[in-house]
Amino acid sequence: MSQPTVAIVGRPNVGKSTLFNRIVGERISIVNDTPGVTRDRIYANSEWLGHPFSVIDTGGIEISDEPFVDQIRDQAEIAIDEADVIVFLVSAHSGVTDADEQVAQILYRSDTPVVLAVNKADNPEQRQDIYDFYSLGFGDPIPVSSVHGTGIGDLLDAIVADFPAEQDEPEDDSIKFSLIGRPNVGKSSLVNAILGEQRVIVSDVEGTTRDAIDTKFTDESGQDFTMIDTAGLRKRGKVYENTEKYAVLRAMRAIDRSDVVLVVLNAEEGIREQDKHVAGYAHEAGRGIIIVVNKWDTLEKDTHTMSDFTNLIRKEFEYLDYAPIVFVSAKTKQRLNVLPEMIKTVSENQNRRIQSSVLNDVLLDAVSVTPTPTVRGKRLRVYYMTQVAVKPPTFVVFVNDPDLLHFSYQRFLINQLRKAFDFTGTPIHLIARKRK
Repeated sequence: MSQPTVAIVGRPNVGKSTLFNRIVGERISIVNDTPGVTRDRIYANSEWLGHPFSVIDTGGIEISDEPFVDQIRDQAEIAIDEADVIVFLVSAHSGVTDADEQVAQILYRSDTPVVLAVNKADNPEQRQDIYDFYSLGFGDPIPVSSVHGTGIGDLLDAIVADFPAEQDEPEDDSIKFSLIGRPNVGKSSLVNAILGEQRVIVSDVEGTTRDAIDTKFTDESGQDFTMIDTAGLRKRGKVYENTEKYAVLRAMRAIDRSDVVLVVLNAEEGIREQDKHVAGYAHEAGRGIIIVVNKWDTLEKDTHTMSDFTNLIRKEFEYLDYAPIVFVSAKTKQRLNVLPEMIKTVSENQNRRIQSSVLNDVLLDAVSVTPTPTVRGKRLRVYYMTQVAVKPPTFVVFVNDPDLLHFSYQRFLINQLRKAFDFTGTPIHLIARKRK
C-alpha cells in the first residue's frame, strides 16, 4: 500500500511552511512573514509512531485580487485532491477571519478528513482561547506552536488516526518502474511504444493524461514488469494545467512505488532545470535510475552527436554518474527493445548483496592503494565494512572517528565498490560508524 499523503492548507501567513518544516524535521520550505511567499507546493516524507506518510506544503488559499492568489489557490486545491488527510491551519493571533471562512467553504466540498490546527498558540492563554474556531465546523481545534513545537504530538496523533485503513495487497514479484520527466518529453508515447499498443492518451498538449495508469506486461524471458505512468492523477478532479510544479508531485508519488526510475529527457529541447529536479528526487529516494533520451530521431546527427550529448548529461547530472544512458525514439521504436533488459539489470544490481569477507578484501586493497587521510593531525582508521541493506545497496564502514571520513574519501570508497562489483544504475549509500 502506498503511504498516505497529508496536505497542509490555509490562508497565507498562518505558518504552514513552519509547520511543514517541524513535521518533516528539516527546514525545506522558505519561511517568511510576507503573506503568499510560498508559491509552490513542497513535498517530503515523514513518520510518526511507525506510520510513514508524505506531506505537502501549499501556498495559502485566498479569494481576492492579490498577485499570485489564483495560482496559490489552484495549487492548494490540487494538493487537496491528492491528500488522504488535510490539516487546515489557522492562527490564534488573528482569530477566525473572512479568509478562513472562505478556505473552509473550499474544504467543505472535499470528502477528505480535515484536522483543524490553531497555530501560534505560544502561551497557555492562547491555547485555551480557541473556542471561536469551533465555528469553522471541523470539530475540536488543536492548539499548536510550530515555532516551539508545542502540541505537534497531539496534531500528529489526530492526523494518523484519520489515515485510511491499511489493506493487504497481493504479492507482486514484478519489477516496478516509472517514467518521470517534465511535461511533453514523450512519457506517454514511450509507454505506448513499449507496450506496442495504445493504452494511454498521446498528445502534444502538456498534461493531457488524466488517470494514473499501472500497466503489467511480461518480456520474452518471462520477467514480469509493472509500468507506472506518472502523467496521471490518483484521484479524478479538476486539474490546473498551468501549474508546472504539479508534475513534481506526480513524479514523487510514482518514485515512492518504483524499483527503477526512467528519467526521460527530450533530445530536441535539451536539458532543463526541472529535469534535474525530478532526477534529484529519484536519486535521493535511492531508486535505480536509467536516463532515457527520447525523440532521438528528430536530431540531425554526425559521428560526435551521441558522445557530445552524453558528455552534456554527465556534466549536468554529476550525481548520476552511475546511471546508464540510452538514446531512443518512441516514434520509430529505436532501441526500445533494450529497455526491459536494462531495467532488469538495474533491478538486480539494486538487490545485490556482497559477502563481508569479500567486501573487506576490497576495502583492504582500497586503503593500500590510497591511504586514509589525516585531519587536524589525526589519521582516519578504517577497520571493516559490512552490507546492511539493499534497494539501494547500503554499507556500514567502521572507523575510529566518523568525522574524519571526508566526503572525498567516502566517494573514493564507493568508486572502489563500483569497480569491484556491478552496481550500474543504482546509488550506493555508505554510512560511517565508530567501532565500539
